Amino acid sequence: MRDTKVWAISLPPLLAERADRLAREEQRTRSEMVREALRQYIALREWDAAQSMAARRAAEMGIADEEAVERLVDEVRH
Repeated sequence: MRDTKVWAISLPPLLAERADRLAREEQRTRSEMVREALRQYIALREWDAAQSMAARRAAEMGIADEEAVERLVDEVRH
């Protein structure tokens, strides 16, 4: 049994040409390029989600700037 899933995707011709050229230059397969692009995209989206959640939580706690963070850290340490 395969450890991978096969996808069929559609790309505009110019994007496909650019990707093929880059794959040749980097001696990578299309699949490797798409996997890397997806890993980076997913990591970025997860980072953005974490940042948004942290900003909401900070607002709930009344943290408006770095001074407020430092003040809270000092309070917890003492």
